Amino acid sequence: MNAQQNSNTTQGELQIGQPYGGGFFIGITQENGKLYRNIQASKVFQLKGVLRCYGQDVEGAHSYTDSRANTEAYAAAGSKLAQQALKLEIDHRTDWAIPARDVVELQYRNLKPTTHLNWCSWRDGDNPSSVPVGYPYTRQYPPCSNLVAFSEGGPEAFDTERWYASSTQYSAHNACIMDFCGGYQHYGTKYGERYVRPVRRELIE
Repeated sequence: MNAQQNSNTTQGELQIGQPYGGGFFIGITQENGKLYRNIQASKVFQLKGVLRCYGQDVEGAHSYTDSRANTEAYAAAGSKLAQQALKLEIDHRTDWAIPARDVVELQYRNLKPTTHLNWCSWRDGDNPSSVPVGYPYTRQYPPCSNLVAFSEGGPEAFDTERWYASSTQYSAHNACIMDFCGGYQHYGTKYGERYVRPVRRELIE
């Protein structure tokens, strides 16, 4: 699949946005030669808070793909937002986490809520961990999701008035964050209030 194909194309046995595993399937990532299905929680479980740990190099929170490991590292370092994510139990599943940087990118690319043109500054959309590999956005790609529930105004749509946090640490003072209005990827201070759409993943055997 290339960058210009529809973001809701079937990936394996599941389609983007399909209910699965306590939430909705959002795409596949690869890590150390293994493939993982990524699932995001319903919007009713969306979190809002401050990552904290400002000025602290949180050991174990540098992965671009392992959302759970990052979140556990932040929780151990005292982040209440991370602790809140780890306490979630949805459909008898308790392995939820704050998404890592490349997982947040999948959320935007595959379930973009608006018709706004995308940011194309530097390498917005670059995602070597996704399957297929994600290349930098164009102004028109990715398009707004054609799934009504996830497009702007729908019950599962991402909010555009506040940045979404990732669990990937950029530095002792900053974490990777993403704007869901136009897909701008940046880093922001750990004490900024952000949204979080929790995720979990499953190994594809």
